[in-house]
Amino acid sequence: MTRRAFHREPEAVRQNDLIAATLDSIAELGLAGATVREVAFRAGVTPGLIRRYFDNKERLVAAAYRSFMTELTANAAAGCGDGPALSRLAGLIRASVTPPVADGRALSIWAAFTGTVNSDPAMAKAHREGYQSFRDLIEKLVCEVMAERGVAASPLQIRQHAIILNALLDGLWIEISMGGDDFSRLDVVRLTLDSVATLLGIEPAEFRE
Repeated sequence: MTRRAFHREPEAVRQNDLIAATLDSIAELGLAGATVREVAFRAGVTPGLIRRYFDNKERLVAAAYRSFMTELTANAAAGCGDGPALSRLAGLIRASVTPPVADGRALSIWAAFTGTVNSDPAMAKAHREGYQSFRDLIEKLVCEVMAERGVAASPLQIRQHAIILNALLDGLWIEISMGGDDFSRLDVVRLTLDSVATLLGIEPAEFRE
């Protein structure tokens, strides 16, 4: 456990430091262990300073969840790169099933948060926003892939493809992040690309080029 040295920082930087300390606490101690006192200690500040930025622990946790989901989506999107839509979609898929998106720490944080989604409206809102952001990215890429290939698809069909593809990636992300033996013996990137290709009616070999 690392305690950050205190420095006077702009408010946005200080809030980010508190969120980072919250995520570190949750990753190591779970949601119950991420107390205001624990977060303050890790951030190198007083509990009173946390309350200056966040009214209570619930608001701090919701902000941390929103930040966590945004970072996951950004790390996955970074894999897209440039080039044809099919290549960018393949890059997104690769990034989604490999570190730093798919790893044990991310899974621990996600699992701690999801237990509160059905009971805390702020967490439910953060969850919806995170899910929608990633699904919108997938939907945009699927739409571009279809257009690039000259395949006629209605907005509803594209939306359905995006929902199913997102569910596929979610399930694989969980299993890969858990580090099970079954997945350690597989080429998970190729497995995922082949599965998505089948879903979209694309020859798997094209996806791997």
